[in-house]
Amino acid sequence: MSTHLITGAGSGIGAVLARRLLSRDDAVVALVRDAGRARQIAEELPGASVLVGDLAQPGRLSWALSKQHLPDRIDSLVHVAGVVDLGDVADLAPSLWEQQLAVNLIAPAELTRLLLPVLRVSQGQVVFVNSGAGLRANAGWSAYAASKHGLRALADALRAEEAQHGVRVTSIYPGRTATPMQERVHQQEGQEYDAGRFITPEAVVTTILTALDLPRDAEITDLTVRPGR
Repeated sequence: MSTHLITGAGSGIGAVLARRLLSRDDAVVALVRDAGRARQIAEELPGASVLVGDLAQPGRLSWALSKQHLPDRIDSLVHVAGVVDLGDVADLAPSLWEQQLAVNLIAPAELTRLLLPVLRVSQGQVVFVNSGAGLRANAGWSAYAASKHGLRALADALRAEEAQHGVRVTSIYPGRTATPMQERVHQQEGQEYDAGRFITPEAVVTTILTALDLPRDAEITDLTVRPGR
């Protein structure tokens, strides 16, 4: 049985991934932002364990995790959580830049740093669920795309650093996916939301599982997923 620590397991891609892993009798540990969310996730994902740590405050993750029992083994750390606030550079307040950089980039870096000793022992895998915005930046997406371009750089550097320890690192770049986050994006864009136009979370999760289940003599480093419709 493998143990997987997932951020963003409460909805969208993260929730589907957690359920798929639990269905095959793997152990799932969900990192959530507060005690209230922990109780909710415990009800929604029977069998999963929960850790509390607020990704919006990456500087406090070390303290938060030090007060809780961490798994002795972690086979994969999957970064799914993310936030997005659209706006032109001329209009984006510093607080919106700070929030997106904290949750989307700094927190994944810090959480990975804190868990690397366990991942090295397990010769585990780190998966960053990035975005098409991590490959190109469009008008109105500056802060989010900057955080995701940074996440790509983080993954590339981490891969080079951790190869000697047997830790695999994968970046997944999904196109627009039918999730609550995508619905919020459409609200910000002032567009009508039609989930049928986009990739299903199940398809993205199948991609993640392909990377996780790959035999140890191979590694998927970067994988782009686009709508097939």
